[in-house]
Amino acid sequence: MPLLLRHPALRGLKRGRARSAQLSSTYFDSPDFRLQREGVSLRVRRSGRSFVQTLKGPPQAGAGLHMRAEHEWPLKSGEPDVTLVAATPWKKLVTKAHQDRGLVPVCTAEYERRTVPLEFSDGTRAVICVDRGEIRTPPGLRVRRAPIAEVEIELEDGDAGNLFRLGLAFAADLPVAVMTRSKAERGYALRQGLTAAAAAPVRAEPITLDKDDAAVEALSAIAQECLRQVAANAPGLVTDDDPEWVHQMRVGTRRLRSCLSLMKRFAAEAELEPLVAEVKWLAALLGDARDWDVFATETLPPLSAWFVRDASAAPGIKRVRDRAARRRREARKRAREGVASPRFQRLLLTAGLIAATPRPAASSQGSAAETAGGAPLSDASARASVFATKLLARRHRKFADLAQALGHAGNDERHAARIAAKRLRYVAEFFSPLYPGKRTRTYLETLSATQDALGQFNDAVTAARLAGELSGTVDAAASGAVRGWVAAQAAAIEPGLEKALRRFNAARPFWQ
Repeated sequence: MPLLLRHPALRGLKRGRARSAQLSSTYFDSPDFRLQREGVSLRVRRSGRSFVQTLKGPPQAGAGLHMRAEHEWPLKSGEPDVTLVAATPWKKLVTKAHQDRGLVPVCTAEYERRTVPLEFSDGTRAVICVDRGEIRTPPGLRVRRAPIAEVEIELEDGDAGNLFRLGLAFAADLPVAVMTRSKAERGYALRQGLTAAAAAPVRAEPITLDKDDAAVEALSAIAQECLRQVAANAPGLVTDDDPEWVHQMRVGTRRLRSCLSLMKRFAAEAELEPLVAEVKWLAALLGDARDWDVFATETLPPLSAWFVRDASAAPGIKRVRDRAARRRREARKRAREGVASPRFQRLLLTAGLIAATPRPAASSQGSAAETAGGAPLSDASARASVFATKLLARRHRKFADLAQALGHAGNDERHAARIAAKRLRYVAEFFSPLYPGKRTRTYLETLSATQDALGQFNDAVTAARLAGELSGTVDAAASGAVRGWVAAQAAAIEPGLEKALRRFNAARPFWQ
């Protein structure tokens, strides 16, 4: 931390002397954590003899950029005053929680904060805060503690991109990592006896969009949500063996790649291409780990149970399982090392910089493939709804054309259809908040079922490939048994795919 405050990137930015303060923040909630379930936090902070009550709304975060509605009031003591929240959107929530069961301390964060005001060359003003201390459970409960060692760069006004550039400068020289959980979130986890590894893997969340948003602003919000899912699953992936961490982080990474492909229409190629290459690096690590997870935990167990009575095949199948388990551990190790590396932190911060600073198109070039209905998709001034309607129509047509030939298609054709379905599903999910209603839900459900069926075929092809990779070190007969089993399972998927396609074809496009 002393090195951070003397970092060369801060030279010329300081607009005042550093100040130190001892802070104690206590978070309050009902005994059943009603505020937490709604994403709201109520805090009373003591600094010296002063008390301040803060009420924060549900968080929005991506690549470390946290944005929350915030209300503050001075207090005379360390007890919260519920009457002060009367003018906030969460008046009913807080008041009812207080009246029903009362508000109790959840956790307390005590730390020293060193604060330095900053001003960037373009006039952007910010404050950098360096906190050291601990979070602990309140008196009377089992004592649990978690360290605080974090840096917060708070934007006062100006360009948020400056904060990411400063973060990248720190990450180039110091062992910093993007944080995805606030002090309050970590405190709640302590109170409930949870750790980062015990918390649930993080899934994608709907994005708040408005039809009048510019397309580039909508894509910025989408990218930040994708980054939130990627970053939030990193601690669990590194520390826990649950394969769902890998799966959800891989989903977030694939969604991010899809979003970046859309942002190419609005940004210079030289700006995005290095980032796209890094996201592909991460996707490859996660994809390999996920393939071996599925093979070892989903493909092999029922196969092993089937062949357990076959004296000739059983030993070979066991060797297949042992070899697959080793390959799975190796793939997970590579994924963990990648996610724990400074390279991953730079990826998050670089992607966060691009997502937080949306700009009009650096180039209006558009190929024929990037048009819909004769209109280019690279118009950054277009409203999000106009952009989404054209994009969805084009991707729907592409998948529908490929789906018509699936009845007699081979592996390559089905793979192409699966990719088209996935690309359609991502943009449909991204922009579905612009089209609320039953038709949207029906379309997404039928598309999801179709993609899942195509994904099962892809899993079968992948399983056959992985079995082939193992054949050099195990019995050829056992490897052949695996491939035969996989082929039989793939054949059994056919009726489900046909049914899913019929339902998809009957669903009306929700953007029309």
